[in-house]
Amino acid sequence: MFFDVDFTLIYPGPTFQGDGYRAFCERYGIDVDPVLFERAVDAALPILDQREDDAYSTELFVAFTRHIIEQMGGRGPQLDACAREIYDEWAACHHFHLYDDVRATLEALAGAGLRIGVISNTHRSLDSFLSHFALDHLIAASVSSFEHGYMKPHPSVFSAALGRAGVRAAEAVMVGDSVRQDIEGALAAGMRAVLLNRSGVPHPREPELAARGVHSIRSLQELPGLLHF
Repeated sequence: MFFDVDFTLIYPGPTFQGDGYRAFCERYGIDVDPVLFERAVDAALPILDQREDDAYSTELFVAFTRHIIEQMGGRGPQLDACAREIYDEWAACHHFHLYDDVRATLEALAGAGLRIGVISNTHRSLDSFLSHFALDHLIAASVSSFEHGYMKPHPSVFSAALGRAGVRAAEAVMVGDSVRQDIEGALAAGMRAVLLNRSGVPHPREPELAARGVHSIRSLQELPGLLHF
């Protein structure tokens, strides 16, 4: 069973919330309104899907971050420099927290004999991530898109993860919060998939995905009950 990392296993702390962005921006003489942060993130999300291929691109994430700053009211010649610092800091594990349901779920899955892997589009070192959160003893394989060269949903990312875990696609399940990256990517690679929707608000595509055999869950605690689906 493979897991996405950001917003599936971990979530950002205050550094990457509205006030954290304001602190970054202040160092560059940029004035932003932290109240606008969540709306700014929603407005920037389409940028991550506006790419000709799935090759990993630092500039894509910098553009995404810059757009958030601009949507918060940021202006000035230091926008790119500020966005790049925020991008760089995203790789630091100490800015993130492990969701409460992660450790017990991974231990239960490993105890049931499953091989567990992680696949992430981030540039964060997955070795550092696993060590920082003391999960390395539970993880059999990991693939970082930054190191691999392609991002989910590119099929080569999933193929690489399957190869490292020593399992066939038909034997594997991908768990993640992104329909495009995690679910569509896994299905195209011949894997099964589980959509993690922590919001509590039904995803508009849940009925369609259910018809394709994709389960939707609100917490990782639901996973052990799906082992034989």
